[in-house]
Amino acid sequence: MSIISTYFHNDIFEFESGKTLSGLQIAYQTYGKLNANKDNVIWVCHALTANADVLDWWRGLFGDNDLFNPEEHYIICSNVLGSHYGTSNPLSNNTTTDQPYYLSFPEFTIRDIVAAHRLLAEHLEIENIKVLIGGSLGGQQALEWSIIENSRIENLILVATNAVHSPWGIAFNESQRLAIATDSTFYTQQPEGGLTGLKTARSIALLSYRTYEAYAATQLESVNEKTSNFRAASYQNYQGEKLCNRFNAYSYWFLTKAMDSHNVGRGRKSVADALKLVNANTLVIGIENDVLFPLSEQVFMGKNIPNASFKSISSAYGHDGFLIETGTLTNIIGNFLKETAGKKIIKLHKTA
Repeated sequence: MSIISTYFHNDIFEFESGKTLSGLQIAYQTYGKLNANKDNVIWVCHALTANADVLDWWRGLFGDNDLFNPEEHYIICSNVLGSHYGTSNPLSNNTTTDQPYYLSFPEFTIRDIVAAHRLLAEHLEIENIKVLIGGSLGGQQALEWSIIENSRIENLILVATNAVHSPWGIAFNESQRLAIATDSTFYTQQPEGGLTGLKTARSIALLSYRTYEAYAATQLESVNEKTSNFRAASYQNYQGEKLCNRFNAYSYWFLTKAMDSHNVGRGRKSVADALKLVNANTLVIGIENDVLFPLSEQVFMGKNIPNASFKSISSAYGHDGFLIETGTLTNIIGNFLKETAGKKIIKLHKTA
């Protein structure tokens, strides 16, 4: 049984930029119970437009009869800072103006998202995390957290993610923001502002999430006579409208900027040196034909995180394979956790 909760943070929340937010609230869900030894915590960091209901969007890996199940584990998933699903975001009320923030919401980074996770962990009195896992933007959060607090995380699982968001990834995100910015309603300060632009942005994003082969397999025409109204065109429209029905353009705008900010080397000696600060038993998983997070990025992390295990998988779905290939992920992750069972991390000092 899942419990939907909200943590209200009483103190001022300070962003990496130095800007502040009062009245921070964090929406989260938990499944299962914390055991007597407090060593069964599975913390999930979600991706760009997901939510805290991990048993819904990562079915096959998380569920009653899956590898991560509420019978054995205490599963926690927190809605990220700036997201649409209950955590403080651009549509939240600014306590100074008593109006939604919209574009005046403070820009935030992956480290700010992690700072909110840490506040929630303290509120829940979670001292140790057995497994910290995330894919894509979720993996960026998990990696950053494992560097900032390298004694709290016992096992770290990074799927289809990177240590630094690439120029290629930033270009995709900027193209999406350019699409949103062409929608004049984005600047009218209304909750539905920018939705036409968001629909286009989602269409752009899909081209980085899937592959040529995936579109050929699912959107290929069965007749040769068409000159218009193609299945692939309908699919792009459908997916764009689907996102607009459940998300807002302002959160999307800020979250893509947060993804762009990801660089574990910022303020540290180098990216490689930052990765050496990871103290958890680490599994890095890449997808061979991932267009958005190419395999070379996971290979780099696998080589530079101390004693990390690296595995690659193939998926016709490209980047989206991290959500779809749950059978393969179950086997890889299950074997990894069996191999690391009993391995204790050395308690190190927290790092900045």
